[in-house]
Amino acid sequence: MSRETYWTADPANLLLVGDGFELSKTDSRAHPGFDGDKAAGQDALAEGAEILAQLQEQLFAMSRMGDERRILLVLQAMDTAGKGGIVKHVMGSVDPQGVQLAAFKKPTPEELQHDFLWRIHKQVPGAGMIGVFDRSHYEDVLIGRVRALASPEELERRYEAINEFEAELAGTGTTIIKVMLHISRDEQKARLTERLARPDKHWKFNPSDVDERLLWNDYAAAYQQVFDRTATADAPWFVVPADRKWYARLAVQHLLIDALEDMDLDWPRADYDVAEQQRRLAAS
Repeated sequence: MSRETYWTADPANLLLVGDGFELSKTDSRAHPGFDGDKAAGQDALAEGAEILAQLQEQLFAMSRMGDERRILLVLQAMDTAGKGGIVKHVMGSVDPQGVQLAAFKKPTPEELQHDFLWRIHKQVPGAGMIGVFDRSHYEDVLIGRVRALASPEELERRYEAINEFEAELAGTGTTIIKVMLHISRDEQKARLTERLARPDKHWKFNPSDVDERLLWNDYAAAYQQVFDRTATADAPWFVVPADRKWYARLAVQHLLIDALEDMDLDWPRADYDVAEQQRRLAAS
């Protein structure tokens, strides 16, 4: 069956953070717009991988001819929500030459000497690229609020700075897709429990993960504030239910395909006489 067979509605519309959105009322086990089960979702993901790969190659090819457009996919989530799985199972299907991945960890001493957006500017994707931020500039307002690392006044300044930064990106050809992978507290506990039970997963566990769980409600409030302050037409937020890994991957893939199809991409035309080059090659 076609990947479209199981979609009952465009997930971009269903997952979009709009006026009045409340994270607390969002079901993390839902699969909005998709009427199939896990097996159908995996089949749809495999079919979509081919579509995504071709569109990404067209975007990359057009940039060689001067097209300045690019995509920035921002992934934010609590630990274990599946950011790495998105990178592996969604972005892993495209040519790595056209992907620019940046994973933002705790700021280095050098980075702390600059404004919080300094290190972000350096990772903005180039023309023809799909940039992926595994965590992002939003850490500086999320952790900044939850851990009281920034004053309320500084947080307000950062929200405004983020909106200005993203508007500038959008104005210079960047399509911004901001995704919050929404996992439940119970599902996170189950995934952390599995990591501790399996020696091959111990490397993924960090004792600080438990510390962050203790602040779950604070993080939920911080995310709600982020949505309220930074969901814009230039840089929309999408909240993707992530308790079902297969759906989260499929939904993010769909958002990327939608964005690329909206660009009306095509293969760049040759700037040489194809027939002449065919004759030259045949005679060589």
